[in-house]
Amino acid sequence: MTSTPASASASAPVPSDRATYRDVLANPRFRLLFGTRVLTVTADSLRILTLSTLIYATTGSPLLGAITFGIGFLPQLVGSLLLGSLSDRLRPRRLIVVGYALECGSTAVVAFVDLPVAVILGIVALVACATPIFQGASTRLVAETLSGDAYVLGRSLSSMSGSGAQLLGLACGGVAVGFLGARHALLPTAAAYFIAAAIVRLRLPDLDPPTSAAVAPAAAVPRALLRDSVAGNKALFADRRIRALLLAQWLPVGCAVGGESLIVPYTGSRGFPLGTAGALMACVPVGMLIGNLVVGRFLEPARRERLVAALVAVLGLPLLGFAIDPPWAACAGLLLVTGMGFAYGLGLQREFLDAVPETSRGQAFGLLSAGNFTFQGVGPTAFGAVAELADIGPAIALSGAATLAVAARLWLLRRRPAGVDGVVTGTREHAGSGADASGPADRGERPHEQRDGAEGRAEQAYGEPTGRRVQRDRGDGAAGTAEYTEAEKIE
Repeated sequence: MTSTPASASASAPVPSDRATYRDVLANPRFRLLFGTRVLTVTADSLRILTLSTLIYATTGSPLLGAITFGIGFLPQLVGSLLLGSLSDRLRPRRLIVVGYALECGSTAVVAFVDLPVAVILGIVALVACATPIFQGASTRLVAETLSGDAYVLGRSLSSMSGSGAQLLGLACGGVAVGFLGARHALLPTAAAYFIAAAIVRLRLPDLDPPTSAAVAPAAAVPRALLRDSVAGNKALFADRRIRALLLAQWLPVGCAVGGESLIVPYTGSRGFPLGTAGALMACVPVGMLIGNLVVGRFLEPARRERLVAALVAVLGLPLLGFAIDPPWAACAGLLLVTGMGFAYGLGLQREFLDAVPETSRGQAFGLLSAGNFTFQGVGPTAFGAVAELADIGPAIALSGAATLAVAARLWLLRRRPAGVDGVVTGTREHAGSGADASGPADRGERPHEQRDGAEGRAEQAYGEPTGRRVQRDRGDGAAGTAEYTEAEKIE
């Protein structure tokens, strides 16, 4: 295929005002990225279930079972910090294809070769280091294709489809384990990644990267890559607004997933029937599907942003019920409601997109994804360690309490006056204060700043003066944490 500039969409970008799911799905490039993501999330869900089941059955350790659940998440931060600039330096099709090929090959090795537990975890962790690079390139393509509220709905579709894909993966995982055994049940995962890589290679145009790095001697390329990646991440973290929005998409998911990672050992300790773990884990993506559909389809953008703290509370509150060892049906209901709370991330998507410089979007999305998955690795490790020292039910309840603490912090920050300095939330001081501060934000603090119109788009989208945005930014972006991406558990 011929090379195409990255800025040229496969079709006209979806307008940012009055976006609908139909508008978003009408874009062929988004459909391609959307479809391959559904396929790979299904594969990931199958792999997580089968590996967690295999290693917990082998070792009998709740800690190792929880680490297995999160081992593909935690190392992503290393890859993002050291190699993240590749997302903006190389052609996205090449990055995405190589990433899916690595996932395919590593999963096939684990499926065919009888390896020790430590080696299996090491292989998964090593491949996870590359995940934020090709995921950042893929998410950047979505951001270049969709704009404004259409981008938020695109992320909503990704979250909902991710929930359905997790259900499909869990269902297929149970069937595959029954017919093939836990180890060989990984073969469908490898096949799914191979198909995704082939689709991207054949159907996605060979787009140019958004930035063209100067040609350097071969020996200097790794050093320049490391330098650019570290400098780019420092620049992103130096911007208070971006830093706060990153934290606002990381912390709640890390806490909640810490509790979710203990479902497999919890069902074993309670003596629930065989297969209960998969059914209970499936309740979370069902709740995510419902929550994203309701919040994305029926709530106005401004209301989504105002309800961030409340939805974080919905994410954590049901997990407290596991402290009293409820019956199986009650556990399913609690996890269903918890899944609905993951929709809080939709209230943060548009502001994050507007805050990030266009030339650094690939690295920023890679960092966001890596942080999401890193906290999804830290959470299971931390609460798995608690489960080793105490009962598993109270450990899950503690993860809910930690999530509620984040929600309370968000709620308190929302109540601060609009004119207060925005160090915690990431907002900047403006020339005026309160409602009088209607001029553009001071751009002196944003590294690598370009007049790309991001602030102007944010003000137009919110439909209110900048001074009034300070209070809402403070409330929605302050302490909180993750999209989950998961996403996604995303992804």
